[in-house]
Amino acid sequence: MHLSHVRLRARPLTGLLVSGLALIFACGFTAAAQETEEPGSTAESPPPGAATERARHPRMNSFMKRQWGIEILYVRQTAAGYMLEFRYKVVDAEKAKALFNRQTKPVLIHKRTGAQLIVPTPAKTGALRNSNTPLDDHTYWMFFANPGRLVQPGEHVDIQIGEFLVEKLVVQ
Repeated sequence: MHLSHVRLRARPLTGLLVSGLALIFACGFTAAAQETEEPGSTAESPPPGAATERARHPRMNSFMKRQWGIEILYVRQTAAGYMLEFRYKVVDAEKAKALFNRQTKPVLIHKRTGAQLIVPTPAKTGALRNSNTPLDDHTYWMFFANPGRLVQPGEHVDIQIGEFLVEKLVVQ
């Protein structure tokens, strides 16, 4: 058999790939519609990796432990920059319960543009966050859509989950 007679067949895309692409586009359109930029704003984002230390006050983690029962670990880009991962550790499960309420919708606010990024909710997996009963000394996460890689490393973000608010987190 000669190679010129071999037919190449295109393989159909798997449902997972199609679902993932649909999720990225849907999140991109949702967040892009919420984006607003202030007129006359000349704020420039710092170069990637420029800020490695936290911009918030050093006592913020102590406050978070006392008030909300969590220790904030980081916010960083993941999924080739199209998602932002917020990771935290529960130190007091009773105080941290408010962050796990399924009816409360987390929002990540980009300080430079004011864009409000949401936690995607794919049909097959549900919201990309933990919402089971929290346990002490366990690390939890949630993912926020980052359409068009809007939020870059070194930039500041706020995270709000109901009454919980943490400000000036530096994206890694």
